[in-house]
Amino acid sequence: MTTRRRLSLIVFSGDFDRVHYAFAMASAAAATDRPVTLFFSGRALRFFLAEANDGTPGWEALDPAESGQTPIERNEELGRDGIGTIEELALACVELDVALYRCDMGVKANKLDIEMFRTDIPTRSGGLVSFLSEAEKEDSQIVFI
Repeated sequence: MTTRRRLSLIVFSGDFDRVHYAFAMASAAAATDRPVTLFFSGRALRFFLAEANDGTPGWEALDPAESGQTPIERNEELGRDGIGTIEELALACVELDVALYRCDMGVKANKLDIEMFRTDIPTRSGGLVSFLSEAEKEDSQIVFI
């Protein structure tokens, strides 16, 4: 049996559609038995912000969709259209053992703090050197989003 190449996605853009699509791509690859790593940096890290006291998801702080819709409006529209929501796709990634990393440099550059992040989605802290070392070791296909 041939081992499938790891798909390593660097999720840098904070645009809702791009973050959503990264989760869609990762969950599809993992569902077909391909190992996957998602490395979040830049404004994409806002996906992991904890829910507000009023119940608003932290990912509402992502940038608007390309259509101009807010993240919540776009997510609701996708759900109505029968497309997995960002939460459904993120949780599918967790279920499918996708490795989720948050970039240490990105956390600092965006003036975020680990206490600001949600705890229901397991993520590992790491840097570019660790990410690239892992990707190189496994002959990974790297995609920048």
